Amino acid sequence: MSLTKEGYRPRLIDERIARYLRIFGAVSIEGPKWCGKTWTSLNHANSAVYVTDKSVRNNAMVDPKYIFMKERPQLIDEWQVVPEIWDAVRNECDSDHGKGKFILTGSTSLKKKRGEQKVYHTGTGRIAPLRMQPMSLFESSDSTGEASLLGMLQGEIQEGFVRKVELDELAKLVIRGGWPENIDMADEDIGVIPESYIEAIVTKDMHERQTRKRSPEKMRMLLRSLARHEASIAGDKTLVKDIEDYENGDELIESRATVADYTGVLDSLFMIANQEAYSVHYRSSSRIGKSAKRHLVDPSLSCASLHLTVNKLLNDHETFGLMFEAMVERDLRIYADYLEGHLYHFRDNTSGDEVDAIIEFKDGDYAAFEIKLSDGSIQDAIRSLTTFQQNVEKKPAYMCVIVGHLDTVMRDAETGIYIVPITSLKP
Repeated sequence: MSLTKEGYRPRLIDERIARYLRIFGAVSIEGPKWCGKTWTSLNHANSAVYVTDKSVRNNAMVDPKYIFMKERPQLIDEWQVVPEIWDAVRNECDSDHGKGKFILTGSTSLKKKRGEQKVYHTGTGRIAPLRMQPMSLFESSDSTGEASLLGMLQGEIQEGFVRKVELDELAKLVIRGGWPENIDMADEDIGVIPESYIEAIVTKDMHERQTRKRSPEKMRMLLRSLARHEASIAGDKTLVKDIEDYENGDELIESRATVADYTGVLDSLFMIANQEAYSVHYRSSSRIGKSAKRHLVDPSLSCASLHLTVNKLLNDHETFGLMFEAMVERDLRIYADYLEGHLYHFRDNTSGDEVDAIIEFKDGDYAAFEIKLSDGSIQDAIRSLTTFQQNVEKKPAYMCVIVGHLDTVMRDAETGIYIVPITSLKP
């Protein structure tokens, strides 16, 4: 009997967890704190231990087998607190090659310098890794799902009127983010959890299991810099200018190393979700941008870092547009992962032609997306996608404009481009 919590909202990753438990001895679910890893794991587990509990931790440090239970699958939450657990799980999976024995969760990737002497085997073939994200709008029931990414790929989509979402509601969705504990929060309190998340990173999480001391103030400045460049292409040099003072080449090199070190900490906390550039034959390949588009794992964290509110977004259309784009790309990343694809972006450095998002499906086909906050920009998005299609060697399987303020799922009669509200999208 599973340990599913009352009120649990099904997640897209549930399907893959169930599948992998039939194939592998264990699954390892990694992702940012508060994204729902534990509740989702309990939905598939018949027993559970929490390594953050002192007695469990002490037993595991003596011998991880002391925390193993007979009821399987067994959840071992925050396993990386005692790195030896990994090899013990692997050995247990090897003992009889049974399937679905363990579910491991972790909110911090294990640093090699600290953990390499305690983890001797990658677990390949025994422990399947899975990355979990915050909730998408479809998972939180804020998207009704009339328009499917897979349906558009197959040419099967029902056009017609859907509920229109006003700008203030879209702003609330951005500020609230995809944190399960925040989904039903009162409107006046939706910014509290993201703000607490940022505070926890700076005051506690960035110091856990680290071998060197880092400045909380520099981390705050870096988070603000990353937030300012949310959904845009900004190199490390730009981040350095935002947080460091330097007077010569040596200081610049040192500053770049500092930024790389601090972003590495955020990456180990699964806070970074950059959108890589898509490799495609487009005129001259030498002109294609290679830089990733910057993202924190959820736009609510960028808003919290910049102290943005619903009213501030509504009064700053440019910032609102970028944060809305980040929210859409968060959802596209989740949906692409569910479909076993990958999310990219595209930019031609010479002409400036760009595509906000590209999803490459597992069979190699891809779809191109432009993202617009309001319906007044739809024609600009159609022109941008049409230019891309004309100049790219391998044509997209379909193209789509994802809009915030729109009440209809439709297809442009001239170009065949889909036009879809984000609150009607699903994988």
